[in-house]
Amino acid sequence: VEARPELGPDATGVGWVYEYALVDRTGGHDLSQLRSIQDWFLKFELQTVPGVSEVATVGGMVRQYQVVLDPDRLRAFGLPLAQVKRAIQRGNQETGGSVIEMAEAEYMVRATGYVDSLEDLRNIPLGVNQQGTPILLKEVSQVRLGPQMRRGIAELDGEGEVVGGVIVMRFGENALKTINGVKKKLAELSRSLPDGVEVIETYDRSALIKRAVDNLNRKLIEEFIVVALVCAVFLFHLRSSLVIIVSLPVGILVAFIIMERMGINANIMSLGGIAIAIGAMVDAAIVMIENVHKHMEHTEVTEQNRWQLIAEAAREVGPPLFFSLLIITLSFIPVFTLEAQEGRLFTPLAYTKTFAMAAAAGLSITLVPVLMGYFIRGHITPEHKNPVNRLLIGLYRPFINLVLKAPAVIIGLAVLLLVTVLWPLTQLGSEFMPDLDEGDLLYMPSTFPSVSIGKAQQLLQQTDKLIMTLPEVKRVFGKVGRAETATDPAPLTMIETTILLKPREQWREGMTIDKLKHELNQLVQIPGLTNAWVMPIKNRIDMLATGIKTPVGIKVAGPDLSVIQEIGKQIENVLRDVPGTVSVYSERVVGGRYVTAVSYTHLTLPTTCRVGCW
Repeated sequence: VEARPELGPDATGVGWVYEYALVDRTGGHDLSQLRSIQDWFLKFELQTVPGVSEVATVGGMVRQYQVVLDPDRLRAFGLPLAQVKRAIQRGNQETGGSVIEMAEAEYMVRATGYVDSLEDLRNIPLGVNQQGTPILLKEVSQVRLGPQMRRGIAELDGEGEVVGGVIVMRFGENALKTINGVKKKLAELSRSLPDGVEVIETYDRSALIKRAVDNLNRKLIEEFIVVALVCAVFLFHLRSSLVIIVSLPVGILVAFIIMERMGINANIMSLGGIAIAIGAMVDAAIVMIENVHKHMEHTEVTEQNRWQLIAEAAREVGPPLFFSLLIITLSFIPVFTLEAQEGRLFTPLAYTKTFAMAAAAGLSITLVPVLMGYFIRGHITPEHKNPVNRLLIGLYRPFINLVLKAPAVIIGLAVLLLVTVLWPLTQLGSEFMPDLDEGDLLYMPSTFPSVSIGKAQQLLQQTDKLIMTLPEVKRVFGKVGRAETATDPAPLTMIETTILLKPREQWREGMTIDKLKHELNQLVQIPGLTNAWVMPIKNRIDMLATGIKTPVGIKVAGPDLSVIQEIGKQIENVLRDVPGTVSVYSERVVGGRYVTAVSYTHLTLPTTCRVGCW
C-alpha cells in the first residue's frame, strides 16, 4: 500500500468539542445512505461554521464500485491485472484540450469520462481479442456495488449501528462560541434532512463550560452575601457593604477586559484564577471601611468635613494596602516560568489572578475612597457598643492573656502539634492535579490484538446495552476503531464509549461519580476486555501527553519487542494485587494472525508433481 502524505487539520484530539449521531428509526435509510448524507451534506455545511477545523465521520458504510475479476477469463484473454487496473483508471477521468473557434466565439475543449453507473464501468474496454473485437470489463469480471472495508464503527444506546459525526475545533478557538454555531447550523440543516432521519446529540462540551461559569457566578453572589453580613454584624452598618458590592464586580470586569485584549479564553483554569482572587480582592476595601468607621467614631461628621475625613482615613491605610495587594499580585510570577504541560495548564490561572489582584490594588486607592464618601453615611455604631464585638472580645481576652503569660509553653505545644502531623503527611498520596468532574464519562476498554471488525461491533453493542441499564445514564455513544480524521489514530482494539449522564438531581440518593464508576465496572464484565472509566477531556490530554489512556501507566523500553512484551505481562501480574488497582492490561506489541500465500515456484516438490500437479 502506498503512503500518501496529507496536511492534517489545525487541531488536536482535545478539540473534539461536539459529537452527534445520524439515525433513522423508521428504517427508511440504511447505513450507506446515512453515511452519504453525512459525507456529502452535513460535513461540508458544518465545516463553514467559524472555529470548526474538521468534521470527522465515524461508522456507517461507504458505498463503492467493486470489480471481482475472474482469473480464468483473464488467463484466456491474456490480460494481466495491471492492464485491467490501468484501463479502469483511464476510463474514469476527465481531461482538458485546447480551444476552438466557432461562430466568432472561442470554445474550450474538454473530455468528460467519469463513471456514473455500474453499466458505465462494465463497458470499459480493456483491449481487443485476436479478431479485433473489444474486450469489455464485464466479460472478465463481476461489477457490483458493495461496502468499503471498515476500520471504524459507531453505535448508539446498545440499539445498533449508526453514523456519527465529530466536530473538531480549530486550535485556539473559543469552544463555547464554536459549539453554539454548530448547534445553530444543525438546527437549520435538520429541516433539509430526508423524512425519518434525525440528528441526535451524543456529546456537548458546552455543558461543562456553562457549569464552570455558573459556579463563578454563584461564588460571586456568595461573596456579596458574606460581605454584606460581615458589615451588618461587625459594623452595624449595612450601607458600607455597598462599597465592596460595587467595587468587586468592577475589579473582575477589568480582569475580563484585559483577558479579552490578550486573547485568553474564559476556561476552567482562567475562571479558577478569578475565583481564587475574590477573597483577597475585598480585603483592602474592608480594612478601609473599618478605618473610616474608626475616624467617624471620634469625629463628628458634617457635610463640610466628610470628604476630608474620608481622605485622611484613606491616606492612613491606602499605601500599605496598595503595596500588600501588589505583593500578592507578584506572588504568582513563578507560575509563569512553568513549561510544557504544567505551563499550558496553569498559566491562564496565573494571568487572571494577576489581572484581578492588580485591578483590586488600583481600585483600592481610586474607586473605593470615592464610594466610601457616598455610601458610608448615617449613624455609625462605635466598636465598644457593638454587642457582637463585645462578646467576641470578651471570649478572646482570656486566651490572649494566657498565651502572653507562658509563651514558651505555647510555642512548645505548637511544635509538638506540628510533629504529630508529619506521619499522616507521609501517608498521603500525591497527584499532579485532582480529577475534574466533567459531568460525563468515557469508557475505554482494551481488547486483545487481532480482533475482527464483526467481533468488535458485537462487543461494542453488548457493552453499550449494559451501560444503558443504569438509571443515571442518559445516552451511550460507542465508537470502535478510528474516525476519518488525523486526530484519531485508534486501532480496532480501542473502544471509546461516551456516556452522557443525567443531571445530578435525577440520580439515586447517595450516588456519586465514584460509586457510579464502581457499579459500572461491576456490571460490565466481559472476557477479553480490560475496563477503564475516565473523564473525556482528561483522557485526551493524557493520551496526547503520554500516549497512555489511563491516569497511571508504566512504559517499558528496549531493543527487543518480544522481551518488552514478556516484561509487560510480568508487570501486569504484579500490579493486579496493588491496593486501589481496578484493572491492569499490558499491551501486546508483537504477534498477529497472518494468512501467508507462498508461490509454488519456491516449494521443493518431486519432479513428477511439478509436471502434473499444476
